[in-house]
Amino acid sequence: MPAGSGRVTVRVADRSLRLSNLDKVLYPEEGFTKAEVIDYYSRVAPVLLPHLDGRPLTVKRYPDGVDGPFFFEKNAPRHLPGWIRTATLPAPGSTKDRDTIDFAVIEHLPDLVYYANLAALELHVPMWRVSPQGQALAPDTLVFDLDPGPPATVVECCRVALLLREVLAEDGLTACPKTSGSKGMQLYAPWRRAGDSREYAREIARRLEAGHPGEIVSVMAKKAREGKVFIDWSQNNPAKTTVAPYSLRARSRPTVSTPLTWEEVEECDNPHELAFTASEVLTRVDDHGDLFGPVAH
Repeated sequence: MPAGSGRVTVRVADRSLRLSNLDKVLYPEEGFTKAEVIDYYSRVAPVLLPHLDGRPLTVKRYPDGVDGPFFFEKNAPRHLPGWIRTATLPAPGSTKDRDTIDFAVIEHLPDLVYYANLAALELHVPMWRVSPQGQALAPDTLVFDLDPGPPATVVECCRVALLLREVLAEDGLTACPKTSGSKGMQLYAPWRRAGDSREYAREIARRLEAGHPGEIVSVMAKKAREGKVFIDWSQNNPAKTTVAPYSLRARSRPTVSTPLTWEEVEECDNPHELAFTASEVLTRVDDHGDLFGPVAH
């Protein structure tokens, strides 16, 4: 991105995009600008796009940076270019009394750059895809969201992730870990079964809670979570989304929801070890490729 440019027209693959406010600082603590956000998403696209492909997109937009107001956006913007795919899906329980929502489905680099230019810092997707005809398909991914109740940290989440890995392996499921980019982490596994993934995840969470009551909780009540790791199995609800692998997070620094090696999980004894910024993630991708590859296919 051109340094200091307020507005510029660029060619991205076979599309022309007009980018604006490139010099606006979106992460004040590090002086990280919108140009740098667009640059990060452009460079990480080869490993990010497979995890967005076919999935209806929800974004958190921060037009004035992470210290300013933000909003969730599910419905595709009215000015969305016609070349970005959309899928019209039912919206039961919509807070805006809508029967349907027109979701964007991000599949190509220009789509990603378009949203980065909107200061869509966080990208969230469900555990299911839509068909080429735009119909919702059955879930193809299982997720466990591990949320530490203070004073627990991601270190305790790692211990729980190892327990989950063992249980899932016994059931023939291969788990992949990633940080949330905030204070916790998530465990994903490809789901190719006919059963209800949400019910399966709940049963696993309750089983681990029963076996490790001093460390794990499976209920959402905050008073029950102090010093424990909450296994949020409910993220498998088709109406919910989870931050995508390689998405930026709107924290004080441009941290990223970062795929991990199991060795990193096994050896973690300090929460700072698993906090990665955009530049660090790009280096990790150069070194490791897509550690979340098994989940995308």
